[in-house]
Amino acid sequence: MIVVGRSSAQLVKKVIADKIVAQVGDKIILRSDVLNAISDAKRQGTEAQLPPNPECAFLEGQLIQKALVLQAEKDSLIVTEDEIDAALENQVRGFIREYGSKETLEEIAGKTIYQIKEDFKPAFKERKLADQMRNKVLENIKITPTEVKGFFNKISKDSLPYYETEIEVSQILLIPKSNKDVDEYVIKQLYDYRRQAEAGTKKFEQLTKLYSDDLGTEKQGGTLSLNRNDKGMWDPTFLSAAFKLKEGQISPVIKSKFGYHIIQMVSRAGDDAVVRHLLKIPPVTDDEIKLATQKLDSIRVKLLSNEMSFGEAINKYSEDENSKFNGGAIQARDGSTYITIDQLDKDMVVAIKDLKPGEYSKPQYYVDERGRKLVRLIYLKTRTTPHRENIKEDYNKIAQRALEDKKQERLEKWFKEHLPSYYISIDKEFEGCTSLADWWKYAAKN
Repeated sequence: MIVVGRSSAQLVKKVIADKIVAQVGDKIILRSDVLNAISDAKRQGTEAQLPPNPECAFLEGQLIQKALVLQAEKDSLIVTEDEIDAALENQVRGFIREYGSKETLEEIAGKTIYQIKEDFKPAFKERKLADQMRNKVLENIKITPTEVKGFFNKISKDSLPYYETEIEVSQILLIPKSNKDVDEYVIKQLYDYRRQAEAGTKKFEQLTKLYSDDLGTEKQGGTLSLNRNDKGMWDPTFLSAAFKLKEGQISPVIKSKFGYHIIQMVSRAGDDAVVRHLLKIPPVTDDEIKLATQKLDSIRVKLLSNEMSFGEAINKYSEDENSKFNGGAIQARDGSTYITIDQLDKDMVVAIKDLKPGEYSKPQYYVDERGRKLVRLIYLKTRTTPHRENIKEDYNKIAQRALEDKKQERLEKWFKEHLPSYYISIDKEFEGCTSLADWWKYAAKN
């Protein structure tokens, strides 16, 4: 099932000719709703995955959403203003990151941030209600081992997927700390850059392009778009220091988990702000790397002697914020802990090459994509051999597909039970959409 809502394409594209192409109860669907959803899919790089008749598929998604919303209202489900506001904040911050700044977004949209949020609010409420209704329909759906086996046995053996080698791997990561003298030297550098910017000798953005160690922003003059409430994305010290500044003001040197910064406030509107920052990462010497390696060596000894479990070691020692709270696991893009070798960095591939499941690597020094010098201890949990999908090795994957299949059947049954009670109208231009057969059956009676 495709469920689509109001899209970001509406920010940049106006549909000249618009009309109502479908209706469920008092919920109307405009041609622009369908076209904008398709435009969004193309813009997000999923054009190759579009169905053969995208207008049919996306109209079906709109019909499904409207029906769920209609039933949610009948069942008195509630979406709070706080939920909608939080979703709007996330969406607008995404737009700002995409277009570079709040000002650029407002220029492209031809509206203020407040107006953009107000325009999107009804669509966000609908989407939240539809999600609530779907969750209500599916809340008690579970899958048993017998059902999983039955689902698997129905699959043609010729169509079973073939899996390359997959592994589960975790790491304890240490970040070597620079020594005090180096830190002091970097801090003096940053205060010198601050004096140059305040005196007008050089512009802040010029200094950033010349000296910043933040390779993600130095070409843009260190520009970042912040929101005071987005605490999960930003270092709290950095965020707090930024919002203490007035427009044009430059902060003293502040220390974050990434290094040392000076920050300049460019513009601010309530909880939103655009800043520039210049980051310096104090260089780490061989001595600091050696100390971190020795520490991991001692941790490895404790693990090998069963004096400490790997989970305990992760919680006590690992400095990897991305994996510390999931057992140190390296995850695939879909969140799975099963990954293929090509998803690992080349240094880790070398480190685990000769490991057997259940073994630990020796401490490994490497440089990450941000240029940081790090040391890690790697644990290889499992390693599969290339194989055709089977119930023994791939039970969890099969169970997930079986569960999704069961949910789909339940939704389809629910719709067949409820469609006769809705007023349904569909424009004749969609008569050739075979996927809308059930909808047409009830629309024809009106």
